[in-house]
Amino acid sequence: MDYAEIVHLVNTDPVAQTLLESPVAMRLGYVGLDGHPRTVPVAYLWNGEAFQFASPTTAYKVRAIAAHPQVSFSVDTYSAEVRRKVAAQLGPTVSDYTPVVMLVRGTASIEVHPGVPDVHVKASWRMFADKSLAPGWEQQKRAHTTDMAVITIKPTHVTLCDFVTRFPPPVEINAPAHDPAHGGSGGAPVPVT
Repeated sequence: MDYAEIVHLVNTDPVAQTLLESPVAMRLGYVGLDGHPRTVPVAYLWNGEAFQFASPTTAYKVRAIAAHPQVSFSVDTYSAEVRRKVAAQLGPTVSDYTPVVMLVRGTASIEVHPGVPDVHVKASWRMFADKSLAPGWEQQKRAHTTDMAVITIKPTHVTLCDFVTRFPPPVEINAPAHDPAHGGSGGAPVPVT
């Protein structure tokens, strides 16, 4: 799938759209400066072409992403409300406990903005269950923030899983030949979902 197809999918697919409208954090995966993987929840927005979030310029993830711009993330939920919205558009899910999932890989770029960027305010407001708390948060944030890094992730791969029309594809891996330390039991393929 090329970039134009990915953008079209995210902009039009009912599962992607339902997740983008829901107050569900991005679970961002990136490579740390020490070479080890990290995962962190982030409030984000989709601007029609890329995923964006803002962070303090001093945050570890900003320095790590600058060094290693290839990132991945999931936006996923077991929310009954989200599943109902998806089922209303696609049909009933396999069960009442299946997640709704968007998996993304992409390349990140970073720009420093003065003050508190709009992307940070809008992304954060989306996450407030009690919207009456948001104005106080925003006032505090603006009073104590001189600049922020806006991270833009241009998607290179998107997978959607709704357990109605799309399911996780099974993948076969070869287990090591008997390795008790890793639970290997022979060379037979092990299905992974």
